[in-house]
Amino acid sequence: MRSRQYGPDLTPPWKKTAPVPEVPAEADLVVEEVTTGFCGAVIRCEKTAQGPVVTLEDRFGKHRVFPMRPRGFLLEGRVVTLVRPASAAPVRPARTASGSVAVPGARARVARAGRIYVEGRHDAELVERVWGDDLRIEGVVVEYLEGVDDLPAIVADFAPAPDARLGVLVDHLVPGSKESRIAAQVTGANVLVVGHPYIDVWEAVKPSAVGIGAWPVVPRGQDWKTGVCRALGWPENTGAAWQRILASVRSYRDLEPALLGRVEELIDFVTAPPGA
Repeated sequence: MRSRQYGPDLTPPWKKTAPVPEVPAEADLVVEEVTTGFCGAVIRCEKTAQGPVVTLEDRFGKHRVFPMRPRGFLLEGRVVTLVRPASAAPVRPARTASGSVAVPGARARVARAGRIYVEGRHDAELVERVWGDDLRIEGVVVEYLEGVDDLPAIVADFAPAPDARLGVLVDHLVPGSKESRIAAQVTGANVLVVGHPYIDVWEAVKPSAVGIGAWPVVPRGQDWKTGVCRALGWPENTGAAWQRILASVRSYRDLEPALLGRVEELIDFVTAPPGA
Protein backbone atom coordinates (compact mmCIF):
# COMPACT_ATOMS: atom_id res chain seq x y z
CA MET A 1 0.00 0.00 0.00
CA ARG A 2 1.35 3.35 -0.95
CA SER A 3 1.37 6.02 1.74
CA ARG A 4 -0.62 9.14 1.07
CA GLN A 5 1.68 12.04 0.33
CA TYR A 6 0.56 15.60 0.81
CA GLY A 7 2.09 18.14 -1.51
CA PRO A 8 2.70 21.79 -0.80
CA ASP A 9 -0.18 24.16 -0.02
CA LEU A 10 -1.57 25.12 -3.42
CA THR A 11 -3.95 27.80 -2.10
CA PRO A 12 -3.48 30.95 -4.20
CA PRO A 13 -1.67 33.67 -2.23
CA TRP A 14 -4.58 36.11 -2.62
CA LYS A 15 -6.88 33.63 -0.83
CA LYS A 16 -4.59 33.08 2.15
CA THR A 17 -5.30 34.94 5.39
CA ALA A 18 -2.28 36.97 6.32
CA PRO A 19 -1.16 36.51 9.94
CA VAL A 20 -1.67 39.47 12.24
CA PRO A 21 0.45 40.48 15.20
CA GLU A 22 -0.52 39.51 18.72
CA VAL A 23 -0.44 42.51 21.05
CA PRO A 24 -0.55 42.26 24.86
CA ALA A 25 -3.60 44.12 26.21
CA GLU A 26 -1.63 46.32 28.56
CA ALA A 27 -3.44 48.96 30.62
CA ASP A 28 -4.07 52.24 28.75
CA LEU A 29 -3.42 50.70 25.32
CA VAL A 30 -5.90 52.41 22.94
CA VAL A 31 -7.57 50.13 20.38
CA GLU A 32 -10.72 49.97 18.27
CA GLU A 33 -13.05 46.96 18.22
CA VAL A 34 -13.53 45.99 14.57
CA THR A 35 -17.24 45.11 14.52
CA THR A 36 -18.62 48.01 16.54
CA GLY A 37 -16.02 50.72 15.98
CA PHE A 38 -15.87 51.33 19.75
CA CYS A 39 -12.54 52.97 20.55
CA GLY A 40 -11.08 53.08 24.02
CA ALA A 41 -8.23 52.42 26.40
CA VAL A 42 -7.70 49.01 27.96
CA ILE A 43 -8.88 48.99 31.57
CA ARG A 44 -8.42 45.32 32.40
CA CYS A 45 -8.40 41.77 31.06
CA GLU A 46 -10.34 38.92 32.64
CA LYS A 47 -10.87 35.20 32.15
CA THR A 48 -14.49 34.08 31.75
CA ALA A 49 -16.20 30.78 31.01
CA GLN A 50 -16.55 31.93 27.38
CA GLY A 51 -12.89 32.91 27.10
CA PRO A 52 -10.78 36.00 27.82
CA VAL A 53 -12.41 39.42 27.60
CA VAL A 54 -11.08 42.96 27.65
CA THR A 55 -12.75 46.08 29.07
CA LEU A 56 -12.27 49.32 27.14
CA GLU A 57 -13.04 52.88 28.30
CA ASP A 58 -13.79 55.57 25.74
CA ARG A 59 -13.03 59.29 26.10
CA PHE A 60 -16.44 59.89 27.67
CA GLY A 61 -15.76 57.37 30.45
CA LYS A 62 -18.08 54.70 28.99
CA HIS A 63 -17.00 51.09 29.51
CA ARG A 64 -17.58 48.18 27.09
CA VAL A 65 -16.48 44.55 27.42
CA PHE A 66 -15.37 42.60 24.33
CA PRO A 67 -14.18 39.04 23.75
CA MET A 68 -10.52 38.85 22.76
CA ARG A 69 -11.12 37.14 19.42
CA PRO A 70 -8.39 36.73 16.78
CA ARG A 71 -8.20 39.75 14.47
CA GLY A 72 -10.74 41.50 16.68
CA PHE A 73 -9.15 44.94 17.11
CA LEU A 74 -7.43 47.77 15.28
CA LEU A 75 -4.27 49.30 16.68
CA GLU A 76 -3.23 52.49 14.90
CA GLY A 77 -5.26 51.33 11.90
CA ARG A 78 -3.76 47.82 11.77
CA VAL A 79 -5.70 44.64 12.52
CA VAL A 80 -4.31 42.89 15.62
CA THR A 81 -5.16 40.08 17.99
CA LEU A 82 -5.22 41.14 21.62
CA VAL A 83 -3.77 38.66 24.09
CA ARG A 84 -3.51 38.73 27.86
CA PRO A 85 -0.32 40.37 29.13
CA ALA A 86 2.49 37.89 29.75
CA SER A 87 2.99 38.97 33.35
CA ALA A 88 0.89 36.87 35.68
CA ALA A 89 1.41 39.27 38.55
CA PRO A 90 -1.43 41.78 38.93
CA VAL A 91 -0.45 45.38 38.27
CA ARG A 92 -1.18 47.54 41.26
CA PRO A 93 -3.25 50.58 40.40
CA ALA A 94 -1.29 53.79 40.53
CA ARG A 95 -4.32 55.54 42.00
CA THR A 96 -7.32 54.68 44.11
CA ALA A 97 -10.88 54.85 42.82
CA SER A 98 -11.07 58.42 44.10
CA GLY A 99 -8.03 59.45 42.04
CA SER A 100 -5.68 59.65 45.04
CA VAL A 101 -2.20 58.14 44.82
CA ALA A 102 -2.44 54.50 45.94
CA VAL A 103 -0.37 53.38 48.92
CA PRO A 104 0.27 49.62 48.43
CA GLY A 105 0.35 47.69 51.68
CA ALA A 106 -0.87 50.58 53.82
CA ARG A 107 -2.75 49.53 56.92
CA ALA A 108 -5.99 51.11 58.05
CA ARG A 109 -5.45 53.86 60.59
CA VAL A 110 -7.10 53.67 63.99
CA ALA A 111 -10.46 55.41 63.68
CA ARG A 112 -10.53 59.13 64.38
CA ALA A 113 -12.99 60.67 66.79
CA GLY A 114 -14.38 62.65 63.85
CA ARG A 115 -17.03 61.13 61.64
CA ILE A 116 -18.82 61.60 58.34
CA TYR A 117 -22.57 61.00 58.33
CA VAL A 118 -24.54 60.40 55.14
CA GLU A 119 -28.30 60.14 54.70
CA GLY A 120 -28.77 56.49 53.82
CA ARG A 121 -27.24 53.12 53.12
CA HIS A 122 -26.90 53.77 49.39
CA ASP A 123 -24.96 56.97 50.07
CA ALA A 124 -22.63 55.10 52.43
CA GLU A 125 -22.05 52.30 49.93
CA LEU A 126 -21.25 54.75 47.14
CA VAL A 127 -18.80 56.69 49.32
CA GLU A 128 -17.13 53.43 50.35
CA ARG A 129 -16.83 52.26 46.75
CA VAL A 130 -15.00 55.39 45.59
CA TRP A 131 -13.30 56.75 48.73
CA GLY A 132 -12.96 53.59 50.83
CA ASP A 133 -9.17 53.30 50.47
CA ASP A 134 -8.67 56.96 51.35
CA LEU A 135 -10.99 56.78 54.35
CA ARG A 136 -9.22 53.75 55.82
CA ILE A 137 -5.82 55.40 55.50
CA GLU A 138 -7.18 58.56 57.14
CA GLY A 139 -9.07 56.63 59.82
CA VAL A 140 -12.44 58.20 58.96
CA VAL A 141 -15.60 56.22 59.69
CA VAL A 142 -18.75 56.81 57.60
CA GLU A 143 -22.16 56.21 59.19
CA TYR A 144 -25.64 56.67 57.77
CA LEU A 145 -28.54 58.58 59.27
CA GLU A 146 -31.65 57.16 57.57
CA GLY A 147 -32.85 60.71 56.89
CA VAL A 148 -32.01 64.13 58.32
CA ASP A 149 -35.07 64.84 60.46
CA ASP A 150 -33.24 63.80 63.64
CA LEU A 151 -29.93 65.46 62.69
CA PRO A 152 -30.03 68.16 65.44
CA ALA A 153 -30.40 65.51 68.15
CA ILE A 154 -27.69 63.34 66.57
CA VAL A 155 -25.26 66.26 66.43
CA ALA A 156 -25.98 67.18 70.05
CA ASP A 157 -25.39 63.59 71.14
CA PHE A 158 -22.15 63.41 69.13
CA ALA A 159 -20.83 66.59 70.83
CA PRO A 160 -18.46 67.81 68.09
CA ALA A 161 -15.15 69.33 69.19
CA PRO A 162 -12.00 70.65 67.48
CA ASP A 163 -10.47 67.16 67.69
CA ALA A 164 -13.74 65.41 66.84
CA ARG A 165 -15.28 67.17 63.88
CA LEU A 166 -18.48 66.04 62.27
CA GLY A 167 -19.18 66.18 58.53
CA VAL A 168 -22.63 65.52 57.07
CA LEU A 169 -23.61 64.82 53.45
CA VAL A 170 -27.24 65.59 52.65
CA ASP A 171 -29.31 64.69 49.61
CA HIS A 172 -31.23 67.46 47.78
CA LEU A 173 -29.63 70.29 49.74
CA VAL A 174 -31.06 73.26 47.86
CA PRO A 175 -32.13 76.73 49.13
CA GLY A 176 -35.52 76.76 50.83
CA SER A 177 -35.73 73.01 51.31
CA LYS A 178 -36.41 71.21 54.58
CA GLU A 179 -32.88 69.86 54.39
CA SER A 180 -31.38 73.36 54.16
CA ARG A 181 -33.31 74.54 57.22
CA ILE A 182 -32.12 71.58 59.28
CA ALA A 183 -28.54 72.06 58.08
CA ALA A 184 -28.61 75.70 59.22
CA GLN A 185 -29.55 74.59 62.75
CA VAL A 186 -26.46 72.43 63.26
CA THR A 187 -23.69 74.03 61.16
CA GLY A 188 -20.87 75.44 63.27
CA ALA A 189 -17.11 75.59 63.73
CA ASN A 190 -16.87 71.82 64.26
CA VAL A 191 -19.82 70.73 62.10
CA LEU A 192 -19.90 71.00 58.33
CA VAL A 193 -23.07 70.12 56.44
CA VAL A 194 -22.79 69.94 52.66
CA GLY A 195 -25.01 68.43 50.03
CA HIS A 196 -25.72 67.80 46.40
CA PRO A 197 -28.73 68.99 44.39
CA TYR A 198 -30.02 65.53 43.43
CA ILE A 199 -33.24 64.04 44.78
CA ASP A 200 -31.36 60.86 45.57
CA VAL A 201 -27.72 59.80 45.42
CA TRP A 202 -28.61 57.56 42.44
CA GLU A 203 -28.62 60.71 40.30
CA ALA A 204 -25.05 61.50 41.33
CA VAL A 205 -23.92 58.57 39.17
CA LYS A 206 -23.38 59.68 35.58
CA PRO A 207 -26.05 58.26 33.22
CA SER A 208 -23.31 57.19 30.80
CA ALA A 209 -21.80 54.95 33.49
CA VAL A 210 -25.15 53.22 33.98
CA GLY A 211 -25.73 52.92 30.24
CA ILE A 212 -28.73 55.25 30.02
CA GLY A 213 -29.19 58.57 28.20
CA ALA A 214 -30.39 60.50 31.25
CA TRP A 215 -32.07 60.01 34.59
CA PRO A 216 -35.86 60.05 34.11
CA VAL A 217 -38.02 62.87 35.41
CA VAL A 218 -40.42 61.30 37.91
CA PRO A 219 -43.75 63.11 38.48
CA ARG A 220 -44.30 64.58 41.94
CA GLY A 221 -46.20 62.31 44.27
CA GLN A 222 -44.53 59.11 43.02
CA ASP A 223 -41.81 57.26 44.85
CA TRP A 224 -38.74 58.49 42.97
CA LYS A 225 -36.77 55.25 42.91
CA THR A 226 -39.75 53.16 41.86
CA GLY A 227 -40.56 55.75 39.21
CA VAL A 228 -37.02 55.54 37.85
CA CYS A 229 -37.24 51.76 37.58
CA ARG A 230 -40.59 52.02 35.82
CA ALA A 231 -39.42 54.69 33.38
CA LEU A 232 -36.28 52.73 32.47
CA GLY A 233 -38.15 49.45 32.05
CA TRP A 234 -36.28 47.84 34.95
CA PRO A 235 -38.01 45.47 37.40
CA GLU A 236 -39.56 47.53 40.18
CA ASN A 237 -37.06 46.24 42.72
CA THR A 238 -35.16 49.25 44.02
CA GLY A 239 -32.62 47.12 45.89
CA ALA A 240 -31.65 45.24 42.73
CA ALA A 241 -31.66 48.50 40.76
CA TRP A 242 -29.23 50.05 43.21
CA GLN A 243 -26.86 47.09 42.96
CA ARG A 244 -26.93 47.51 39.19
CA ILE A 245 -26.11 51.21 39.53
CA LEU A 246 -23.42 50.68 42.16
CA ALA A 247 -21.73 48.00 40.05
CA SER A 248 -21.39 50.52 37.22
CA VAL A 249 -19.26 52.84 39.38
CA ARG A 250 -15.57 51.99 39.04
CA SER A 251 -13.94 55.31 39.92
CA TYR A 252 -14.57 58.98 40.59
CA ARG A 253 -14.95 59.49 36.84
CA ASP A 254 -18.34 57.78 37.02
CA LEU A 255 -19.71 60.38 39.46
CA GLU A 256 -21.00 63.91 38.95
CA PRO A 257 -18.73 66.78 40.10
CA ALA A 258 -21.50 68.06 42.40
CA LEU A 259 -20.98 64.99 44.60
CA LEU A 260 -17.22 64.61 44.16
CA GLY A 261 -16.41 68.06 45.48
CA ARG A 262 -18.66 67.74 48.50
CA VAL A 263 -17.23 64.42 49.68
CA GLU A 264 -13.65 65.67 49.24
CA GLU A 265 -14.62 68.77 51.25
CA LEU A 266 -15.95 66.63 54.10
CA ILE A 267 -12.85 64.43 54.21
CA ASP A 268 -10.61 67.50 54.36
CA PHE A 269 -12.77 69.00 57.11
CA VAL A 270 -12.80 66.03 59.48
CA THR A 271 -9.10 65.25 58.98
CA ALA A 272 -7.84 68.81 59.48
CA PRO A 273 -5.75 69.29 62.65
CA PRO A 274 -7.41 71.21 65.50
CA GLY A 275 -7.25 74.93 64.89
CA ALA A 276 -6.84 74.58 61.11
